[in-house]
Amino acid sequence: MKFQVSKQWRILLALFKGLGVFFCFSVNAQFAPAADMIGTTAISKDSAVFVEWANACVIQRGYLDIATPDSGYASYGDGNSAVGMAGQNGFVSLGDGGIATITFQNPIYNGPGFDFAVFENGFYTASPLAFLEFAFVEVSSNGNNFFRFPATSNIQDTSQIPMTGVDCSLVNNLAGKYVFGYGTPFDLEELKNEIGLDVNRITHVRLIDVVGSINNQYATSDQFNHRINDPYPTPFPSSGFDLDAVGVINQVSPSSVEEFSVFGLQFTVYPNPASTDIVNIKVSEELVGSKLNVFDVTGKILNKAQIQSQYSILSTQYYSKGIYFLSIGNQTTKLIIE
Repeated sequence: MKFQVSKQWRILLALFKGLGVFFCFSVNAQFAPAADMIGTTAISKDSAVFVEWANACVIQRGYLDIATPDSGYASYGDGNSAVGMAGQNGFVSLGDGGIATITFQNPIYNGPGFDFAVFENGFYTASPLAFLEFAFVEVSSNGNNFFRFPATSNIQDTSQIPMTGVDCSLVNNLAGKYVFGYGTPFDLEELKNEIGLDVNRITHVRLIDVVGSINNQYATSDQFNHRINDPYPTPFPSSGFDLDAVGVINQVSPSSVEEFSVFGLQFTVYPNPASTDIVNIKVSEELVGSKLNVFDVTGKILNKAQIQSQYSILSTQYYSKGIYFLSIGNQTTKLIIE
């Protein structure tokens, strides 16, 4: 937190030294507004929706200033700074184009609403305007193939934004949209049709710093090939996106992971216990084509189906609270509906 104050003072001093007091107003605003406004999607770090936080982070540093490689690399913080709850362990700076790869104790799954949130350390300059640095967000279910959330920036890209405020309602699906203490949430439903991605078993989240330069030689662009304009350059040890934490909202239950890996079952059911209208089923390749039976504690069969692929969804909206059993092939497991 000590450095956060220092960084703010550098930025405020820069304003008075003539870097240009330039504000980006919401002329084309169309996305969720700032954390303290009606309609925001910002989630407080203290929210009860978070069930887990990242437990490991690997950093690939970017330059202090990508246009002058001799300037060196960002150096503030380390991978441990992004582990655990937001606001507790400081932050790690990625530098221009830097990368952070985050992992978790148990996978994230595509549940109702948002599934995880990313925290940065932006701050208000003149609410709702804020000093914000952005990053692309990608996810993977195997640690090798990553898929990016489609990001949009409606910030003007004709004049470089110096160290002043921007309206967060101009951007969508970019980490860093909200100020310190509030996470930017992401919904895996948006990536459910990506071939090669199991949105119900996300093991890695990757953040890639957006180089905010509008110089085509260094610029990074959104899904519409629009240059993303954020404060640039920031030639400090804290250059680039400052990762605070990643919070998990929908997590594969430890019990289902344990059953699959320890007790030899060839399928998992999650969440379990379930408090939603659907549960996810993942089976081994050997069980594809097998019959699925759902029955209650009396042995009465409630549902029959055939497993068509390794990933299936079972509707439980008409099931009462209680204990049920799922059998696939010659294997059976317990499902609890809360």
